[in-house]
Amino acid sequence: MSAKIYDGQGRWRNKTVAFHVSPEEASQLNIYVKLSGLTKQDYLIRRVLVKEITVNGNPRVYKALRNQLSAVFEELRRLETASAENDELFEIIKFIAEILYGFKNERGENNSESNQKNIADF
Repeated sequence: MSAKIYDGQGRWRNKTVAFHVSPEEASQLNIYVKLSGLTKQDYLIRRVLVKEITVNGNPRVYKALRNQLSAVFEELRRLETASAENDELFEIIKFIAEILYGFKNERGENNSESNQKNIADF
């Protein structure tokens, strides 16, 4: 028998929730999860329950930001014009900008949470 999985409040997580997404939706979801620094499970639970998502600045998040910005840059170089087909790319750019803006604004603050950014819109 596998070990029981408990959440932050000591509740036993014994229910499975599953759903289907398109390959494009899965790719976009994976990008958001990487940029948040959360596990996919925690990200989805917080999004579904409309809870605040806090991005903690750590090497893994910075690496995901760097890699995603490189991919966005290459895609922008490839594109000649913007169109409705690029909505997913624009949403990713907006998500990255919100994270970076939060890091920039909180850098000057003198508290232990200066590397955190709340992402409520994503």
